[in-house]
Amino acid sequence: MHNGGVSFWWQQLGLPTPTDRLTGDVDCDVAVVGGGLTGLWTAYYLHEADPSLDIRVLEAEFAGFGASGRNGGWLSSELAGSARAYAEVAGEAGVERLRSALRATVDEVIGVAAREGIEADIVRSGVLTVARSRAQARRLGGELDARQVAARIRVAGAISGRFDPDCARVHPARLVSGVARVVRERGVRIHEGTRVLAVEPGAVATEHGTVRAPVVLRCLEGFTAGLAGHRREWLPMNSAILATEPLTQAQWGEIGWSGEELLGDEAHAYCYAQRTADGRIAMGGRGVPYRFGSRTDVDGRTQDWTVESLRSTLTSLFPSLAGIGIDHAWCGVLGVPRDWSASVSFDPATGLGHAGGYVGSGLTATNLAGRTLRDLVLGHDTALVRLPWTNHRVRRWEPEPLRWAGVHALYRLYRAADRREDAGLARTSRIARVANRVAGR
Repeated sequence: MHNGGVSFWWQQLGLPTPTDRLTGDVDCDVAVVGGGLTGLWTAYYLHEADPSLDIRVLEAEFAGFGASGRNGGWLSSELAGSARAYAEVAGEAGVERLRSALRATVDEVIGVAAREGIEADIVRSGVLTVARSRAQARRLGGELDARQVAARIRVAGAISGRFDPDCARVHPARLVSGVARVVRERGVRIHEGTRVLAVEPGAVATEHGTVRAPVVLRCLEGFTAGLAGHRREWLPMNSAILATEPLTQAQWGEIGWSGEELLGDEAHAYCYAQRTADGRIAMGGRGVPYRFGSRTDVDGRTQDWTVESLRSTLTSLFPSLAGIGIDHAWCGVLGVPRDWSASVSFDPATGLGHAGGYVGSGLTATNLAGRTLRDLVLGHDTALVRLPWTNHRVRRWEPEPLRWAGVHALYRLYRAADRREDAGLARTSRIARVANRVAGR
């Protein structure tokens, strides 16, 4: 089994060599900090709106090194954050506007990929969410009974399910590398191998020089904590994924997964999976949820016990796959604000902006955030800038060691709640409700 190496997706393509490293001070119109999908989509749409802009993207490793090239490949309309937090700002109507915008964004990403020749194994296949206990079924409120779930995928113990058509399977590294290619072809400079040290109005300090720009946009997501002055802003939550060896046709037939739909469950410590284009199952879930001091992984390497935990989840869903080989495991971080709600902000007075905090639902949200940042930077009064995540402010996370202790305690509570519900509890465990209140979800 290969462990780390950024991700299975990048190992399939081959790891890029960083190019166009910054060499000395430079002036430009817009400096984008972070070469993931948030930064790349922002650059794409800004250049499309105004080709005269000199836009520079600054990336410590290579474009797509972070979550954009490591995620589970769900181009989903799932709300990026807490409906309750958004409703407090804009009411239920505002939450529905954001949901609608995310649904439309699924088609926007698919459309851009088609127009720009980005081959990313995209199939608009929908997502099947299953409930495997009475408590999960009550939360899910799915329209599918056990027989209807099994007609799509034979998940052991599934008693109900819900199918959402507004979701597509994606190869993450192919998507982000394709967007980076298009952005470069349009004249945007992506300075890879250029680590940013500090951000201030009008300037970005890097290891290789200072970039001066009237507009500076921070698009670092889970790596935000590594920037000076931002350690407690968004917590870098860890998620791990494994990819099996290719399944045989007999194995696919045994589990009944004949389509391309994605698969998730309604557990508190949930899992997510896709059938890859080359016939594997890629499945993810929480491993070690948080590293002390907001540290991030080393090259995507994850712990052995996390791999075994994911393998156990896989074989719990599909007992016939017991003993299947695991070819690759990796991990990465996602940005989690204190109220578990994403934000897109820009201050015309300082020229500083940011987007992120997608709490694991970023593959679609990055595109919507990029278009929203475009409108904010250009001063366009559009429906996007009136979405409830625009200029959304949250308090900072607690200092260490409270942050580490609190996050680990939360996930112990969520796992305890899952055990109680799996044992037959008919409603959501009070343990999970307490955890949600403490977490601010």
